[in-house]
Amino acid sequence: MQHHVVSKEQWLTARRALLAREKEATRLRDEVNAERLALPWVKVDKAYEFITPSGRKSLAELFDGRSQLMIYHFMLGPDWEAGCPGCSFLADHIDGTLPHLNHHDVTLVAVSRAPLPKIEAYKKRMGWRFPWVSSNGSDFNYDFHVSFTKDELAKGEVFYNFENIKSADAHDELPGLSAFIKDEKGQVFHTYSGYARGGEELIGTYMILDRAPLGRNENGDMMGWMRRHDEYEGAPKAARSA
Repeated sequence: MQHHVVSKEQWLTARRALLAREKEATRLRDEVNAERLALPWVKVDKAYEFITPSGRKSLAELFDGRSQLMIYHFMLGPDWEAGCPGCSFLADHIDGTLPHLNHHDVTLVAVSRAPLPKIEAYKKRMGWRFPWVSSNGSDFNYDFHVSFTKDELAKGEVFYNFENIKSADAHDELPGLSAFIKDEKGQVFHTYSGYARGGEELIGTYMILDRAPLGRNENGDMMGWMRRHDEYEGAPKAARSA
């Protein structure tokens, strides 16, 4: 993109015009957030079971004493050697939010189909602290449309992000974020799920890059520049060997 070099006065005029648009976007975001909160709920009657470091737990037990639960569907399949780079990029932003979320009655947990030992090993490599459990052997990932069987993929289409997409554009695992609430009777309700780029606002690095002079600077290859944080040149040796 070609940029003109202008006077401070001309820059201020352009900046004020952009500010008006930014305010529009903020108001629209507030409206969308209100509509999200107004969505109806669906009662979760199925008995899902998760494998955690402290034993097997139900979905209700993942709330950890709070009334709200956010689950990040992390792409790490049973036969994967490492977690998805994009999910890892997002996960780098989670730990710092945990004290704030927990003290605001929200528990955040990552869920993957990989066996717990594989999850724990990758979590140690990345140096993360957030709760991360396995749904291996459960229908959970399939029911929330973030995991797909070979037979489903072979049919040519899978249901993801609330529509059918071509299997060529999918994988056996895809990302998402789901929200749940538990009432005083212990009943669990599914309130929201978002997929694909729906979780992009969780990635603070993107929000900063969007305001940097060259933006995301992806040159047509979305996330092509991004690596797991221990794979960048010059990354600390301890992170690489963890």
